[in-house]
Amino acid sequence: MAHEIKIPSVGESITSATLGTWHKAEGEYVKAGDVLLTIETDKISTELESDRDGILHHLAAVGDELAIGAPVASIEEGDAPAAPAGETPAAAPAESSATSTAAPAANAEVKATPVAKKIAADEGIDLARVSGTGAGGKITKADVLDAAADHTASPQQAAATPAPETAASSAPSASSAAPGLLLAEPAPAPASSANRTTRKKMSPLRRKIATHLVNAQHEAALLTTFNEVDMTAIMALRKRVQEDFVARHGVKLGFMSFFIKAVVDALQAVPNVNAQIEGDEIIENHFYDIGVAVGTDKGLMVPVIRDCERKSFAAIEKDIIEYAGKARDGKIALGDLQGGVFTITNGGIYGSLLSTPILNPPQSGILGMHSIQQRPVALDGQVVIRPMMYLALTYDHRIVDGKEAVTFLVRVKETLENPERLMLG
Repeated sequence: MAHEIKIPSVGESITSATLGTWHKAEGEYVKAGDVLLTIETDKISTELESDRDGILHHLAAVGDELAIGAPVASIEEGDAPAAPAGETPAAAPAESSATSTAAPAANAEVKATPVAKKIAADEGIDLARVSGTGAGGKITKADVLDAAADHTASPQQAAATPAPETAASSAPSASSAAPGLLLAEPAPAPASSANRTTRKKMSPLRRKIATHLVNAQHEAALLTTFNEVDMTAIMALRKRVQEDFVARHGVKLGFMSFFIKAVVDALQAVPNVNAQIEGDEIIENHFYDIGVAVGTDKGLMVPVIRDCERKSFAAIEKDIIEYAGKARDGKIALGDLQGGVFTITNGGIYGSLLSTPILNPPQSGILGMHSIQQRPVALDGQVVIRPMMYLALTYDHRIVDGKEAVTFLVRVKETLENPERLMLG
């Protein structure tokens, strides 16, 4: 008896999902609990598992967009098929055996996501040689792709490239040219048009990001104001308490928890930045759930740290680490991304010196952090070198006036430059 696997509901506003990856082959015998496939929506990725033993049949191909509730696979229940009597598996070629036996066998022991294991098996990557960047050192898809990119070109590719001597020998020599004529270099062979571009379908997440950002610019009156913060006090405080903080809480004290606490303080001081427009009404929020932008190989995600006004620095740091790991592994849930009242994005980790971040509607403000740079500043009538960071606040001018925006950003700056009062509550 065949049992259908259908696309599950993953959120009220989501009506379809795209088949991202098959983890089990057509006709393969699977067991209950095996991960069969990964589906991608405009917000998250979800792995679907088998709920029974049987033979898997694919009902859709990678890249297909399927409605919620549509069948994507079927499982023909039964025991694993036995090999015909007297038959033994054919010996694989020596080259493929090194890939299909040794590498997968070793890969089965390594802590990695199902997608990472599949790509490693397809590419012949030994996961034991790959460093994991996921939660707890787990190897992610991005880690395997980076490792695959490091492989050198195959002998066939090298052989297909003409040697310099061959190309040179085909050109006429200077002695055979007509006197007084300057020989031009032979024109390079035109590149194949098939190799000049690559076309691929946008993922649901990338489409959603694109639509979201364009809508934000069209529907809100965006304006950005800038300031800079002297990071000397925070860096000194972190250095003093870091060892005790790690010993007590098991996580490092990072910069982001300071910024989240400073933003909460500023939102309490300037409530309009913690409000949003809905139709012809203004909704004032009296809670402080702060979104923290996290870059992944699938795009930008903004998980939300809940109740930041009540959480300790350690609790916030643990939430950030957990969300970052879930986002990289494609395990983040739809609820993790919803309900934020304000967003913080840190382009500084990529080297950005200054930027104008775009709002995350329906929020009315977003704070951009940037690189910390040693710069000369005037202090008490003298020029001194300080670790400085530019801050950028983009806000919706329909609801937040310029005075309020500047007051908010100055409050953030002053709080960060006097961090002791944050840690003292």
